[in-house]
Amino acid sequence: MANLPLVGLLRIDHVGVAVPDLSEAVTFYAETFGMRCVHEEVNEEQGVREAMLAVGDDPGAPRLQLLAPARPDSAIAKFLGRSGPGLQQLAYTVRDVRASSDALRARGLRLLYDEPRRGTGGSLINFVHPKDAGGVLVELVQPA
Repeated sequence: MANLPLVGLLRIDHVGVAVPDLSEAVTFYAETFGMRCVHEEVNEEQGVREAMLAVGDDPGAPRLQLLAPARPDSAIAKFLGRSGPGLQQLAYTVRDVRASSDALRARGLRLLYDEPRRGTGGSLINFVHPKDAGGVLVELVQPA
């Protein structure tokens, strides 16, 4: 493995939690844990409504991402149907999602997309197949 390119993980970016109702979940996390919503959007390509919640005052701290289906055929809708609400992904910030994806492929891991797709706030993203990452859906995030 010494000759393989570096994967280039910089930090934990966010933890994604699948929820059936985004507004209800944002309210729950705000009222229960004191988190605040710092970003909301609909990603039509992914078929998801999402909110990023801040934990504490550190602007560089990892976020909690709440994900709700925007349509019944989305990956989040399928996840909720299969597993119910709960932890859905662990995301890492990378400088170059293409280079990180290539480095993981060189290690024999499967990625969900041949080319990165648009993620939250215009970021570029890709995912490591959970069967290749100990049952965890790993997201790579290159910020916009």
